[in-house]
Amino acid sequence: MGKNIFVVDLREGDRFDELFLVKMAKMGETRAGKPYMTLTVIDKSGEISGPVWDNAEKLHTLCAPGQVVQITGMVQSYRDTLQLKINDIKHVSQIETDLGDYLQASTKNREEMTADVQKIVNSLSDPYLKKLLKHFFQKSDWAAMFQTAPAAKGIHHAYIGGLLEHSLSVAQIADLLSGHYEGLNRSLLIAGALLHDIGKLKELSVDGGVVDYTAKGRLLGHLVIGCEMVALAAARIKDFPENTLEQLQHLILSHHGRKEFGSPTVPMTVEAFVLSFLDDMDAKMNLMEQLRRKMETEELSWTDYQRSLERYLYLGGFEKNEPLNDAEEPDNGRRQPTLF
Repeated sequence: MGKNIFVVDLREGDRFDELFLVKMAKMGETRAGKPYMTLTVIDKSGEISGPVWDNAEKLHTLCAPGQVVQITGMVQSYRDTLQLKINDIKHVSQIETDLGDYLQASTKNREEMTADVQKIVNSLSDPYLKKLLKHFFQKSDWAAMFQTAPAAKGIHHAYIGGLLEHSLSVAQIADLLSGHYEGLNRSLLIAGALLHDIGKLKELSVDGGVVDYTAKGRLLGHLVIGCEMVALAAARIKDFPENTLEQLQHLILSHHGRKEFGSPTVPMTVEAFVLSFLDDMDAKMNLMEQLRRKMETEELSWTDYQRSLERYLYLGGFEKNEPLNDAEEPDNGRRQPTLF
């Protein structure tokens, strides 16, 4: 059973009868006590949500996260955002569906990115950090997971290969800056860039194409988890310098930049400052890249209001011969956060 209309193709006023993958189905009650469901669905081009007012409890049983369902309804606008007005939901045989229609993936070649990671690791001068990185990206079970894992549940790099793409990008920019600013420890900065989000391998899980938090991820968060993972790996390396480990852990724990953004501590070394800025910049650039890939023309025009950035953006789309890959819409945060 093939898919004909994708999220990116939907326009206000469109009527549809189409297949989507369920990301989330949340029950609620109106003020009058009537049950309703808020349904969020995805495909490889993006995600969209909408309410189900009638037969919500019955239809909720069809909407397990990771299931493909057939939805009929209309596209409408609510608070300047497109949403689905859902009339009916039907069960679909999962055997007949092609998950390639529903799972977003990096537009970049993952094998080439993995080779680039190995190349930059081999270029480090610090033998201990080089051994540590080879443990994560060559010798351990984490290496395979790192190639396919998303970097987030939403906002930026929230697709297959997203963690690899984001970490490599930050490391490559860090490599450029390491020769620009005097006194930067190149090995330490690049190690921090490649490992700053390593805890997301345990923080997030992917089931049926749906990204969600693990219990450990919700309880501890990827900064603390990553710090622990690095400590355990360093303990396997004979005579690993304690000071090097402490500084690397500081990079991981401080890379969100501010405590209100989830960092247990703020950047206090030159490498930590640089990493924090680069992480935030790469996330924002990815968000804008996804918006530009959705645009129908290369001419500059205004986007919808981007709540995560607290502004409209004036952007032009990419050439249409480039592959399509869309990230999630931003959340409803009140102030501009770092996009971790």
